[in-house]
Amino acid sequence: MDPELEAFVPLFLRTDLSDPVAARENFAGLAAAVPAPDTAGMEVEDRTVPADPDVAIRIYRPQHAQGALVWLHGGGFVMGNLDTEHTWATLIAQGSGTVVISVDYRLSPEHRHPAALDDAYAVLTWTAEHAAELGIDPERIAVGGHSAGGNLAAATALRARDEQGPAIRFQLLNQPGLDDRQETWSQRNFTDTPWMTRDKIAASWRHYLGSQPATPYAAPARATDLSGLPPAYIATAEFDPNRDEGLAYGLCLLQAGVSVELHQWPGTFHGSQAILSADISQRQNAELGAALRRALAP
Repeated sequence: MDPELEAFVPLFLRTDLSDPVAARENFAGLAAAVPAPDTAGMEVEDRTVPADPDVAIRIYRPQHAQGALVWLHGGGFVMGNLDTEHTWATLIAQGSGTVVISVDYRLSPEHRHPAALDDAYAVLTWTAEHAAELGIDPERIAVGGHSAGGNLAAATALRARDEQGPAIRFQLLNQPGLDDRQETWSQRNFTDTPWMTRDKIAASWRHYLGSQPATPYAAPARATDLSGLPPAYIATAEFDPNRDEGLAYGLCLLQAGVSVELHQWPGTFHGSQAILSADISQRQNAELGAALRRALAP
């Protein structure tokens, strides 16, 4: 493990998802401990997207931005909101020069699949329909997310393709959780890695799916046809149970004729880029912004 990251591991509280309310409170506390980002030179606006039900969003608009990213936060489908994602949405907007639309999607287990996906898709549709009002190019809209949010971004791309929905230019998938089966090498061997464990991931899927079977819209790794999807940037962490499903999804996209950039970050673990002082975290966060900037360039 990267020594700058390893020094922080003893400070992590051991948590699980058996009590979603307590997990959310803990997650919010961790997010609040991260230094507040500097949003100078950027407009930040809270809006509501009309849907059934309405979806709260937070828009980050750097100067001269023309493309947009519909961004889905992490948190195992159970945790996270606009406030816990504020730092990361700000960093991506600053690093990419792109309008970032952070989505406050409904959480499990109170709202199981497809509630979160429906919220993400509603925001994508709204973004495309309101491109002129938002001051963005409707041909330069991306979807992206971290962890569970990476799942939702990939599923949104699948659904937009299948339903002839809004055109998506790019998908930015950071450490995505894509496969409910937990059968990959990394899922079977990284059972007690920092922050994200095998049991925690299993609980996340139970909360998200309930008793319903997983479809490709719930677990994109189950999709058998990945043709016609937008180009992707997929980043994985070395000591992350989700690692191999992210890499495998990238290979499947490539084999379906989709252009993919794969970046496996050595010495990292799930969510370790939150340790902003580490050099490798700074590289990871900068590369997310740079990849998006390249993808949405005129």
